[in-house]
Amino acid sequence: MSTVMERVDTWWFDCGPLQAIPVRGARIVRTPRRDIAVFRTANDEVFALDNRCPHKGGPLSEGIVHGRKVACPLHNWIINLEDGQATGADKGCTRSFPVKLENGRVYLDMGIAAAP
Repeated sequence: MSTVMERVDTWWFDCGPLQAIPVRGARIVRTPRRDIAVFRTANDEVFALDNRCPHKGGPLSEGIVHGRKVACPLHNWIINLEDGQATGADKGCTRSFPVKLENGRVYLDMGIAAAP
């Protein structure tokens, strides 16, 4: 028996204007499979992570953004916004998602986000 891999195409979802996301904060995009936190840094960079800390599932969207990292509000684990990796002595990773900024609007790749 062969296994068929289904290709998930890129599909950019318009999350709205960058200004709708607080500076050094986040906005949640809810999907049928997970909540995704879309973060904005002080330099107006955007990143997207699964809204669950790899430690105990804390809501990363409620954490404090500093530089390109976010601190989990439950136990202060520091998570890299670029790749979802915990920093320092902490071990673990949360899923990151492709995101882009065009003409002042934030787009999240929901084709990838829909995959298991």
